[in-house]
Amino acid sequence: MSHRTRVVETPYGAGRLDVHTARGATVTLLLSHGAGKGVESRDLAALAAALPRHGATVALFEQPWRVAGRKVASPPSTLDVGLRAAHRVLGPRGPLVVGGRSAGARSAARCATDLGAAGCLSLAFPLHPPGRPEKSRVDELTGAGVPTLVVQGERDSMGRPDEFPESTDLAVVPAADHGMKVPASGALTQAEALDLVVEAVLEWLVRAVTGNP
Repeated sequence: MSHRTRVVETPYGAGRLDVHTARGATVTLLLSHGAGKGVESRDLAALAAALPRHGATVALFEQPWRVAGRKVASPPSTLDVGLRAAHRVLGPRGPLVVGGRSAGARSAARCATDLGAAGCLSLAFPLHPPGRPEKSRVDELTGAGVPTLVVQGERDSMGRPDEFPESTDLAVVPAADHGMKVPASGALTQAEALDLVVEAVLEWLVRAVTGNP
C-alpha cells in the first residue's frame, strides 16, 4: 500500500485528497466526511487503514471548509462541487464507489449517478435532523441510482436503522451513535465496532460491486 496527498482546487478554495492506494486495486472508494469532523473520523480512518490490504484503494476527500480551518460546513451544493472536483483529480481506475459519512453520504448519493459510480457507501446517513423525523431526507438516499449500502449505528439520533425503508441494504452497528462510537460498557469494544464496519463494507463490495472475493 502507498499513500499520497493531492490538492483539489475548487471554486470555494482548495480541498485535500488523501489516497491510500492498494497494490493491484480492483475498486476505488472516494469518501468524504461529515459536518463535524474531517477525514480523521473513526469509521473513515478504519476503512482507509484496512481496505487497501483487500485490494481496494481508498481516497479520503477533505472539503475546502475543513482545509481552511473553518468550524461550520459550507452549503450542500458546495460539497457536491468539491466531490466532483476530487473525482476529476483522482481519476479512479476500475469500478468507483462514491460515499462518505453523514453530510458526505448525502453528497455522495446526490452525485453517484453523475460520477458514473458502481456503488454508493453511506456511513451514518443523516435521515433527518435530530428529533425531526418529519424532515426526512430519504429521497436523497433512494435517488442515488446505484447499489447503496447504509452502515448505521443502532443509536443514531439522525436515523435509527428501523426508520429506513425495508428495501434498504443496511448494516447495523450495535449500540453505536451517529459517530459510530459505542459505550464503554457495551457488548462491543470500539475496535470491534469498527471491525464490523470494515467487514460489512468488504462483504458488500464483493456482493454488489466487484464480484471478486
